[in-house]
Amino acid sequence: MQYRRKIQLDLERQITTREIVVLTGMRRTGKTTLMKMLYNSIISGNKVFLDLQNILDQQIFDEIDYNNIFANLKSYGINPEEKVYIFIDEVQFKPEVTGVVKYLYDHYDVKFFITGSSSFYLRNLFPESLAGRKVTFELFPLYFEEFLVFNNVDIDFAANFKEKCKNKNFIEYQKLSKYYEEYLKYGGFPQVVLEKDERQKQLMLKDIFNSYFQIDIITLADFKKIDAFKKLIFILLERVGSKLDISKLASLIGVSRDTVYSYINLLEGTYFIYLISPFTMNRDKEVSGTKKVYLCDNGIINQFSQVSKGSLLENSVFLNLKKYGEISYYQKRNGMEIDFVVKNEIRTALEVKSNAVENDFKKLKRLSEQLKIDNYYLVSNTFNKLDNSFCTYQL
Repeated sequence: MQYRRKIQLDLERQITTREIVVLTGMRRTGKTTLMKMLYNSIISGNKVFLDLQNILDQQIFDEIDYNNIFANLKSYGINPEEKVYIFIDEVQFKPEVTGVVKYLYDHYDVKFFITGSSSFYLRNLFPESLAGRKVTFELFPLYFEEFLVFNNVDIDFAANFKEKCKNKNFIEYQKLSKYYEEYLKYGGFPQVVLEKDERQKQLMLKDIFNSYFQIDIITLADFKKIDAFKKLIFILLERVGSKLDISKLASLIGVSRDTVYSYINLLEGTYFIYLISPFTMNRDKEVSGTKKVYLCDNGIINQFSQVSKGSLLENSVFLNLKKYGEISYYQKRNGMEIDFVVKNEIRTALEVKSNAVENDFKKLKRLSEQLKIDNYYLVSNTFNKLDNSFCTYQL
C-alpha cells in the first residue's frame, strides 16, 4: 500500500511546469518512492526513470555530444520529438549529469525530476547557470500527521496554533497519545513506521544510520579523521536541544575549531542535524549567536544514545514545527527561556512541557510580552484545559 505525503500535492502541481524539479532530503526518507509515485501518475509513455547508483544507468550520460544521449534512451522508448519526462534518482553519484540536464533543458522539450540525498552536495552540483531553471523541495522523516496516515488513522489537523487550542479534546487525546509515544520512541522514517515488530524497527534504524554514514559521509565526504567525525555525531546525539560549544567539542574529539565547523556544516547539509539561532530583534546578533542543535529523528536518538524524555519531546516538537516557518529560541542571561519562536506572517512563542500547568503559562506570557510577541502557547504532552495550550499530537 502506498501512502501520500504532505509534499506530494505540491510535486504533482509541478508536472505541467517547465522548471527542473529537485527533491532533496536525508537518505531513506522516501524520495525514491515518492518520485516513482509521481512517475506512475504521468499519463505518457515517453518517460524514463533512471537510478544513478546503477552503473548501467550512469553510462547513458557518457557522451561528449549530449544530443547522442537520446540514442541511448531509444531502448526505453523515448522519442525526443515529443514531450519527454526524465526522472534521475541519486544525482550525486554522477555529478557531471547536471551539465547534461542544463543542455537538454535548453534544447529539448524535457521535464526533469531529480533527487539527491543532501543539500550539501546539491549546492555544489548545480551551477549558478541553473538559476531560474529549477525549483527545489525537501523531504523529511514523517511529520506526526503523516505518521498517523501511515497507521491508517484519519484526523483533521488545525492549520494554526489558535485553532489547535480550540479543537483539542480529551477523547482524541486518549486515542492518539499511544501513537505519539511510539513516534517519540521510533521516529518517522517511513519503513520504520510501517514495520510492526520492535526488534525489526531497531535493526532498521541501525541500518539507516550505517547507510547514511557509509554512503553520505565516508564515500562522498573528504574527511581524514573519520573517527573524530563519528565521535562528534554521538556527542551531538546526547546533547539534543543544547547550545553548541564549538571550543568544547573541538577539545572532546581532538580536532581544531575549524574542523568542527566543517563537520557541523556537513551534518547540517545532509539533514542529520538542524541548528537554530537565538531570537533577537537585531538580525546581526541572531546570525552570530550561539546555536542550539536538534536531530533528524527521534528513533535515531533513542537507538544510539540515552537522553531524557523532555529532550525527546522537545526534539519531536521541533521536527514538527519546521513546516510552520523559521524557528529560533530565546534565553535571558538569568536562564529563563522560551523553547521556540516561530516566525511566518507573525511571531509565535511556544514552550514545550511534559505536563503544562498554569505557572508555566504565566512565565511564558511574561517573557513574550517583554519581547513584544503577542502570540504565545504551551505545547503539552498531556491533556489540560488551559486556554493557551494544545497537545503535542496536534502538531
